[in-house]
Amino acid sequence: MGTLNVVLTVLFIIVSILLVFIVAIQDEQSDGVGGVFGGAAQASFGSYTSSVVTKATAILGASFMILSLCIALVNRAPSDDKLLDSVDTNQVQQSQTWWVNSPAEVN
Repeated sequence: MGTLNVVLTVLFIIVSILLVFIVAIQDEQSDGVGGVFGGAAQASFGSYTSSVVTKATAILGASFMILSLCIALVNRAPSDDKLLDSVDTNQVQQSQTWWVNSPAEVN
């Protein structure tokens, strides 16, 4: 694992945990699941809770998607298997006569 892969994975885990936390503390009026905690989010974050939590959710959601795409790009394996490398030249030379025969010769 390269250094970039480790850094991206750690950031991805942090963003994932924060995203779960932010979605969980949203209040009931903004279609969140904040009712689970009994409305404690409003008391802890002040009067502008809904706008702060909504912006944080959008930022963390975008970060989650961008990080997941970056991790996928970093972890993709280069394709060493080429189609032409998998076919033997003897196979190609033996199979070239299939199109030469006319339909009259087949019957």
